[in-house]
Amino acid sequence: MMAVGQGVERVGRAGELRIYLGAAPGVGKTFAMLGEARRRCERGTDVVVGLVETHGRPRTAELLEGLEVLPRREVVRGGNVLTELDVEDVLARRPDVVLVDELAHTNAPGSRHAKRWQDVEEILAAGIDVLSTVNVQHLESLNDVVQRITGVRQRETVPDGFVRRAEQIELVDITPEALRRRLAHGNVYAAEKVDAALANYFQPGNLIALRELALLWVADEVDVALQRYRSDKHIRETWETRERVVVALTGGPESETVLRRAARIAKRAGQADLLAVHVLRGDGLAGAPVGAAARLRTLADDVGASFHTVVGDSGASGVTDSLLEFARGVNATQLVLGTSRRSRLARLFDPGIGARVVQESGSIDVHMVTHDAAGSALRLPTLRSNVPGGRRMLGWVLCVLAPVAATALGVALRGIVGLSTDVVLFFLATVVAALVGGLGPALVAAVLGVLMLNFFLTPPLYSLTIGETENVVTLVAMLLVAVLVALVVDRAARRAEQAARARTEAALLASFARTVLTRADPLPRLLEKVREAFGLRCVALLERGDGAAGWARIAVSGPAECGRPEDAEVDVAVEAGLHLVGTGRSLPAHDRRLLEVVGGQALVALRSQRAAADAVAAQRRAEANETRSGLLSAVGHDLRTPLTSIKASAGSLRDPSLPLSDADRAELAATIEESADRLTGLVDNLLDSSRLAAGAVTPLLEPLGYAEVVARALLGLPGAERIDLDVAEDLPDVCADAGLLERVVANLLDNALRHGDGAAVAVRGSAYADRVELRVVDAGPGVPPRQRDRLFTPFQRLGDRGTGTGLGLSVARGLTEVMGGTLTAEDTPGGGLTVVVSLPAVALRSSGSTAPGSTAH
Repeated sequence: MMAVGQGVERVGRAGELRIYLGAAPGVGKTFAMLGEARRRCERGTDVVVGLVETHGRPRTAELLEGLEVLPRREVVRGGNVLTELDVEDVLARRPDVVLVDELAHTNAPGSRHAKRWQDVEEILAAGIDVLSTVNVQHLESLNDVVQRITGVRQRETVPDGFVRRAEQIELVDITPEALRRRLAHGNVYAAEKVDAALANYFQPGNLIALRELALLWVADEVDVALQRYRSDKHIRETWETRERVVVALTGGPESETVLRRAARIAKRAGQADLLAVHVLRGDGLAGAPVGAAARLRTLADDVGASFHTVVGDSGASGVTDSLLEFARGVNATQLVLGTSRRSRLARLFDPGIGARVVQESGSIDVHMVTHDAAGSALRLPTLRSNVPGGRRMLGWVLCVLAPVAATALGVALRGIVGLSTDVVLFFLATVVAALVGGLGPALVAAVLGVLMLNFFLTPPLYSLTIGETENVVTLVAMLLVAVLVALVVDRAARRAEQAARARTEAALLASFARTVLTRADPLPRLLEKVREAFGLRCVALLERGDGAAGWARIAVSGPAECGRPEDAEVDVAVEAGLHLVGTGRSLPAHDRRLLEVVGGQALVALRSQRAAADAVAAQRRAEANETRSGLLSAVGHDLRTPLTSIKASAGSLRDPSLPLSDADRAELAATIEESADRLTGLVDNLLDSSRLAAGAVTPLLEPLGYAEVVARALLGLPGAERIDLDVAEDLPDVCADAGLLERVVANLLDNALRHGDGAAVAVRGSAYADRVELRVVDAGPGVPPRQRDRLFTPFQRLGDRGTGTGLGLSVARGLTEVMGGTLTAEDTPGGGLTVVVSLPAVALRSSGSTAPGSTAH
């Protein structure tokens, strides 16, 4: 068995998850889980069995003896009784640890959650530790791979992200031969299933492939955990946990030879990871030929290497530092590079990158590969300086002017001051040139000063002959002073540059962290800041999709031109299956290190964003459940009254013992008809509400007059005699759907009659600016201003205590808005409520704006 700890700290009261992962059924996952449960019980831990499947295996069943087993929840489905994990019982029992077998299981319809891993998620959220099991074929990312290997598609899967959340993942592993023997002895399946299993799913080749998948998946998780630990602890030295070979490529003619040699080294090292890195000089000198990067990337893909590009500071030492920084960052164990193309004469002045890498590599083994181009090039050594370019230019000017000025001053003061004073002036000129320009201008100033001092001011005059020995000491001292001061200046400039970079990096990280912490949706802004800070054309966060879906862009800033990490010029692996990529230019090694930190912040932002989305989805589900419960309660209330009236009236009409007159029978029939109308109106409102929610109402707009619509709405409306109609015939027409507007008016009139305390209801029409308004005015109790918005909320009624559907006004507002109008409520002068329907006048709509379609009733 092999276990990997993910190093995840418990937050609050969240429980810890431990998963036993196997390559196939029968390897002993449940057996190992039960063994751990018994060990914890012996240590005094409160352990219960939520659900464990023994599959008739006697040795597994023996381990259950003595453990507390919670009863399962029974679900009746199609005449069959299914048993599932009882989550409510687990939460009520609240043990320290609960055992939940078969993490990828799909629950029976009607269960608390669709998947068992969702049950486990809720249990963990309650602060209960969970031990569980899963097979590698049930991992979502490997589902299609397993299908191609075994020919069987697994219908039950669990997201990789949930499995990776586990604090411990323990691999339960046995050899394919041992598993087949266990299967043949009847220790896995019943005897009648053994032959079919051995001939199909449990073939040796299938088991070998599944075992390799499980080992590689766990190994990747171990590697991610190790990289996270090294990053958190700021460990830079190499840990030889896995062979990683880094090959340095220049883009020159020797690159193919060096890369192929590195591939052979990696293969002999036991299929080690091979990373090809192309280091570019920051000064742009001696760059690779045009198209070399694309050719090297293709060749790296052919030999199975990942390709990376980093930019080093100018000079050989800068390239060396960047190369070693990259190698240590990826925890490389071996480094392969070609021997220098520079000649032996050039190497006398500068040993070259290879020699520097060997001296500074530390614990990383370095391979120097010879090639045909070795020693064929002659290059002059470069003097590298950290002094800014502007100061260097000024230094080159001063290295000439300062000695000339010192010479002129010495000649002018000849006879007044001695040679010692002249020497001090030339020392001052050399120091000034060194302080301003660095090493190069200092050396020129020193040499020029020595020559001018010797020629113009040192006897014999106007001759380069040195007459006294102490003058030689003076000249040598000037050269040494120039070099030493220049080195001090250069080191100070380097420290200043490093301090400035550190301040910039700290400010950038603080800005990135502030974005992640303060924004509701931080990813787009974070990537935009990264693109601006690093001067990239495009920055994207890519996530590997499930199965054959490839890579998906989670977020992007700039043109969406990078869809795979292989196509990017900057590629930072945030975690397995999640990469931060960029295009536009390659980055120096120190910028890549900063980008890795940003990648961690992007991961935090992504998880926060998804957690917020899950919370919103959960809230919506809760609201939907609340709405559904309210609907059932409300419909039950509104149905009960008319149904009771219909049943009572129909029962009276059918009772032969009741002496009923014709008037009584007519009244009972009218009661039945009225109650049926109420039921019809309720059903119509429910249907309209569902259509509005689904966006399925398409109005057929045409010119209409309020007067004719109100007249049709009054037909058959109980209490219509209490309505005072005041709608002028000459009002402008509105653009509306006749059927929908009639439904709106009918609902408003019915609402006013019901809540108007028996008083008359006025209906008035008026035109205002580009709108035509219809007002339904009642003299009832009115509605307080703060509660008016609730009038148009489904399942709300004025004065109710949660009873009745209250859909009339909600449907009326929805239908009005579909037609392009508004429905509002306001106070009636003297008391009461006025509901206003406002629709655009027909003159404002062109003939082409009428939406085609049919009225939905």
